[in-house]
Amino acid sequence: MRILIYSYNYHPEPIGIAPLMTELAEGLVKRGHEVRVVTAMPNYPERQIYKAYRGKLFVTEEKNGVKIQRSFVWIRPQPNLIDRILLDASFVVTSFIPAMRFQRQASLITGWRPDVILTTSPSLPGCIPASVLGWLNRCPVILNLQDILPDAAIHTGLLKNKALIGVFQILEKFAYRAATKISVIADGFVDNLLQKGVEASKMVKIPNWVDVNFIRPLPKEESEFRAIHNLNGKFVVMYSGNIALTQGLETVVKAASKLRHIPDITFVIVGEAKGLQRLQQECREQGADNVLLLPFQPREKLPDMLAAADVSLVVQKKNVISFNMPSKIQVALASGRALVASVPDNGTAARAIHQSGGGVVVPPEEPQALADAILDLYKAPETVNSLGYNSRKFAVENYSFDSALNQYESLFYAVTEPTLVPQPVVQPVLIEPAYEALFFAIPNPTISESKADTQQQIRVD
Repeated sequence: MRILIYSYNYHPEPIGIAPLMTELAEGLVKRGHEVRVVTAMPNYPERQIYKAYRGKLFVTEEKNGVKIQRSFVWIRPQPNLIDRILLDASFVVTSFIPAMRFQRQASLITGWRPDVILTTSPSLPGCIPASVLGWLNRCPVILNLQDILPDAAIHTGLLKNKALIGVFQILEKFAYRAATKISVIADGFVDNLLQKGVEASKMVKIPNWVDVNFIRPLPKEESEFRAIHNLNGKFVVMYSGNIALTQGLETVVKAASKLRHIPDITFVIVGEAKGLQRLQQECREQGADNVLLLPFQPREKLPDMLAAADVSLVVQKKNVISFNMPSKIQVALASGRALVASVPDNGTAARAIHQSGGGVVVPPEEPQALADAILDLYKAPETVNSLGYNSRKFAVENYSFDSALNQYESLFYAVTEPTLVPQPVVQPVLIEPAYEALFFAIPNPTISESKADTQQQIRVD
C-alpha cells in the first residue's frame, strides 16, 4: 500500500508527535508498504529550525526507507499569537507546493499516488492541504488527533480573540467533515467529538504506543544517569517532557520546596532549555534547592534515565480535561515505575492512570497534595514496587507498538478496501514477559529535619 503521512512533526525532533509518526512510518515500511512523509523543517521543542536545515526552503531526504519532504516554516523561539498563526499558515503553503511537485515527479517516474493519507493535528490547518491532496488523488484521508484544537489553545489562554476562535472552530468542523475516518488516542477525545456532532462510526480509538522492548524496567542501582548526577541513595522523583502551558511545572517546584527538609528526596526535571531557565527562577523564588534541572537526553540513553527514577510525574493544569493526552504516560508505564499524576480527575490522563493501576492521582495545581502523595510513597517502598509492577504489565498489554501498528494497518485497509476483512500483513511480535514483582532498593525512609544539601544544577545545550 502507498501511504502519505502529512505531519508537521517528524524525526529528528525528540518528543511529542515526531517520534510517534517516525516509528509508525518506519514500522509500515518494514511491513512492506511504501511510505512518504510531508513535514516541516525540524524545530521542536526549541522552536528554532535545527542548524543543519537553516537557510533552506525545501529538503528531500530518506531515512530507513521513508521518503521525506521538508519545507520551511515561520518559527520564533518565543511566539506571540501572530507568530503562531504565521507558523500554521506557512506550513499550509510551503508544504503543499513541494508535496504537489514531489507527487507529480513520482507519478511521472513511477506512477506513485497515495492509496491513503494520514494527517495529524496539531497542526490543525494542515488538514487543508491534506484534504486537497486526498481529493486530487481520490483517496481516503484519516485525521489523527493528538490534541483537540482549538479547545487546547482556548483553555490554556493562548487563544482569546473571539474572531480567531470562530475561524479555528470552522476549520475544526471542516477537518472532521473532510476526513474519511478520525483516529483518536483516548476515550475523552471520543466524548469531546460526540458532543460536537461527530458520528461515533467515524471515529476509531488507537492509543499512542511505546516500544516496550526499548523502554523497559532496568535496575536503578546500575543506572549511569544516577551515578553521573550524584543520585545514588536518593529517592528520585522525575518529570521528563515538554515544559509548556498545559503542564504547569511550577506546581512541581512548589511541591519540592515543601519536601526540601528531607535530604533523601530529589526532584529531577528534564526538558527544553528555555523552559528550564524559567523553572530555575521559580526554584530560586521557592528555595527549592532539591530540584535538578537537566536538558533532554539522547534517545539511546532514555531507558537508563527513566530507570533512575523511583517515581515518574505527570502534570497538567486544571483546565486540561478532554483535549490532551500526554504521551509520556505510556513511556513512564513501560519503564516500570510508579506514577504520581497531578491532573484533573475527570480528564483523559487520570482515566488512563486509574485504568493502569500503576499510579496515584492528586488534584492539579495543588503543591501540598502533590508533596503529600510523594511523601507517602517515599515511606512505602512496597507500594512503589507494586505500582511499578502494574505499570509495566499494563503498558505491555495495552500500549505495545505492534498492537498499534496492526490497528493502523487494519484501518488503512478498511478505508481503501472496505469489502475485505482487514488483516495485518505481518502477525505482531508477541511479548510474553514473566510478570514477577519488580523490587527496587529504596532507602529506609528516615526523615531528617536538616535542609537538603542537593545542589541545584542547570545545563543548557
